[in-house]
Amino acid sequence: MSSLAAARADNFYYPPEWSPKKGSLNKFHGQHALRERARKLDQGILIIRFEMPFNIWCGGCESMIGKGVRFNAEKKQVGNYYSTKIWSFTMKSACCKHEIVIQTDPKNCEYLIMSGARKKVEEFDVEDAETLALPADEDKGKLSDPFYRLEHQEVDLQKKKEAEPVLVRLQKMSDSRHADDYSINRALRGHLRDQKKRVAQEEDTSRKIGLGIRLLPRSDEDSSAAAKVKFLPKFEMNRKERRAAIRSSSIFPSDRRPDLDTKRRRIQAAASSAVISGSSAPRLQKSRALSITRR
Repeated sequence: MSSLAAARADNFYYPPEWSPKKGSLNKFHGQHALRERARKLDQGILIIRFEMPFNIWCGGCESMIGKGVRFNAEKKQVGNYYSTKIWSFTMKSACCKHEIVIQTDPKNCEYLIMSGARKKVEEFDVEDAETLALPADEDKGKLSDPFYRLEHQEVDLQKKKEAEPVLVRLQKMSDSRHADDYSINRALRGHLRDQKKRVAQEEDTSRKIGLGIRLLPRSDEDSSAAAKVKFLPKFEMNRKERRAAIRSSSIFPSDRRPDLDTKRRRIQAAASSAVISGSSAPRLQKSRALSITRR
């Protein structure tokens, strides 16, 4: 039963009532080969997976839709540029279900946003990005003129000399990266093994100390900052106060008299208690004798 279901899922199952005279299986079942994607094919619309070519701002909720986000878009031909077709892609944003329409521009080799969104303008410095500034569209059209190329030949050569060190460095970096894949891979794996060992040692050290987190590796900057911090605990403060009191006091204390008086009082109290206990013994014997005679 499972093999039959798999065959039907792959459209390899031919029912008994089918015959080659009835055409293909799609024609026999009355469906298109593209299934749900071709449900609007009679209107000239094909549903495809469209990938956003650049960052845009949604026109409905002003949310940013990043480059590379995919949509189920309705593809439709809306015109021609000479013999090249102009395609229109209609989709709905996932944030607010706002309709976005994008068209191809074969003349400028780019995409145009017709409605529902606006392109995010992203500018960068050519020197910081280490790239080459492309000529403007007007200059591109003038490059076909030989006199224009001759006039700007010296400027172009100067730009080439200035950009040559960057291009050579990039070329060397590309060649060094792909020179020996085995050595690069081996060095990378060795670096990862050393990193894992270091992480395991740091976790072991923190576990011995009693911390639940892994300590960062020691650095000279942290050591110098920690050396400048001085903590004064309560025990140290009490110890210093006691030492100061001892040093300020005299070697021969003047409070010996109260201690002697206290000892004398204790001796007198013990003696009085002994006298009382001795005097109470004959009374106890006398009471016992009286109790015997009464009986």
